[in-house]
Amino acid sequence: MKIMVVGGGGYIGTSLVPRLLEWNHEVEVVDLLWFGSFLPEGVPVTCKDALDLAESDFEGFDVLIFLGGLSNDPMAEFSPRKNFVFNAATPAYLAYVAKRAGVKRFIYSGTCSVYGYAVDELYNEETQVSCSYPYGLSKLQGEQAVLQLVDENFSVISLRKGTVSGHSPRMRFDLVVNTMFKSAVVKKEVTINNPAIWRPILGVRDCVNAYTRVVETPQNISGIFNIISGNHTIGELGEIVKTETERLLGPKISLNIKNIQDYRNYKVSFDKAIRVLNYQPRDTIESLVQDLVAHREEYGDFSNPRYYNIEVLKNLDLENSPQAFVRGQK
Repeated sequence: MKIMVVGGGGYIGTSLVPRLLEWNHEVEVVDLLWFGSFLPEGVPVTCKDALDLAESDFEGFDVLIFLGGLSNDPMAEFSPRKNFVFNAATPAYLAYVAKRAGVKRFIYSGTCSVYGYAVDELYNEETQVSCSYPYGLSKLQGEQAVLQLVDENFSVISLRKGTVSGHSPRMRFDLVVNTMFKSAVVKKEVTINNPAIWRPILGVRDCVNAYTRVVETPQNISGIFNIISGNHTIGELGEIVKTETERLLGPKISLNIKNIQDYRNYKVSFDKAIRVLNYQPRDTIESLVQDLVAHREEYGDFSNPRYYNIEVLKNLDLENSPQAFVRGQK
């Protein structure tokens, strides 16, 4: 199949594109490459604002994967106005013009952040969402818009992903497991802001497997699917990262446990993805740490701003820039 990946130069895209190529798909990427290029040589990349794409740009493509937008709460809160443009309006527009061009499937990069805050409840795709912050709201609006276009000739699948973590060519250290690992290596300490808070975690490899499986899913399947590797409390994550990093690297690591209030607390079921997509997660927190350790010499200075999306965003004049923002989603 011929696949366009919008935002394909980011954290997920730089792991996903090589896998799609391995499966003999023809892949092209649209990305402004604000974080540099970490894609395989030979992959066609168009450095173009996604909102400047026209119907003609999608002719001949079978699948459009949307990984673009502002990728987390700090970025959304830094520029709420642009957040709603990039996360809500942009995917709605792209799905509309892609459908008119004859694209058969639109895959939306959703998020479990839409579930907001819950106490001892396991959310599934039918659960009423309760997010009230810019990032979750904008991602929900984008999801609802693209799903409105579903018909017998146009499939839309939204993957509501847990917090993605693990090694990727376009690396990030502003994601919970990766942040804990960085702190363990640099400070010999893991900070746990609130040990009781729940988070669904998604390993990069499981994430890539989910997208790859959706590309191959029968055309008559559309809808929302939770995609995670497992549900964990922040306290549990910290303990595992500490223990596994100590085991692999040697130095003793301490835990710095705080009790900071968090407005996100949720755990989700991914039974629907298992049943319909045959999704089978394999990543564990231990395996993510092992992969980070295996690549740690590549990272150099952990404080390099390019590892932190909000630091790059702060250096961009979004409010006055004529170019909208397209980059790899989390």
